[in-house]
Amino acid sequence: MIFLAHVGPASADCRDEWICVDAVDQGGNVELRAKNLREYPITYTLRIRTRDLSIDGPKTVTRTLAPNQSEQIMLLSNDNSRSDGDYHYSFDWTVGDKDAVHDDDHLYALPYSSGKSYRIIQGYGSRFSHTGLEEFAIDLDMPVGTPVHAARAGVVARVQESHSKGCWEDGCGQYANFIVILHSDGTTGEYYHLQKDGALVAVGESVAQGQMIAYSGNTGHTTMPHLHFAVYRATDWGNTQSIPVRFQGADGIIYRPRRGARHQAP
Repeated sequence: MIFLAHVGPASADCRDEWICVDAVDQGGNVELRAKNLREYPITYTLRIRTRDLSIDGPKTVTRTLAPNQSEQIMLLSNDNSRSDGDYHYSFDWTVGDKDAVHDDDHLYALPYSSGKSYRIIQGYGSRFSHTGLEEFAIDLDMPVGTPVHAARAGVVARVQESHSKGCWEDGCGQYANFIVILHSDGTTGEYYHLQKDGALVAVGESVAQGQMIAYSGNTGHTTMPHLHFAVYRATDWGNTQSIPVRFQGADGIIYRPRRGARHQAP
């Protein structure tokens, strides 16, 4: 999304009740500030273009902003006394810390009930869609209404459960129901394609590893009912990079979940 502005009175551009970018007039100069409106770290990227204004740093910045904090993004100075100058910027954000150091010693629980097992439709590196940012995600063949359990303890940062549509066309991703849990190391555990009204936890709630948190579904960008799960680190432009993790199965540690395998939860 792009925001266009001329130098003038202070203005704010707020997104999703999570982050605001404030433009503060300083007598012909402009201070751009970011404000985190929530109790969780967020990572944002902002890119700016200007006319008759100089910038005191790079034109594109990616930073992590602590909970409920604000900071100066950049200062725009007027280069032309005969013109007020103008600028436009675009920005995006996501939950989590771009500098998060994952606890590689942690063993994750399989995200389903004890004693159950489900076929892995896509594992690490599956060529259909688990490449690039999604390389270390897993898709599990779960019928609609299957109990979903937290793979790791944390705090619920986001919940979306209002959608009922699943499809494969461009733009279908906006219909996904999901839960995002913030872990103690700044990474997030994310559970996608959940059933409409299928969340059993609320934003701000602390959850334990193994706790039942939702029911699986078939919403969003999907061709069949399944659960998409991965652990992510925030990157730029609202993106997240999946991280390889190890799971505790009934028969031992699962180092690399692979397509077609089934693993029983202890």
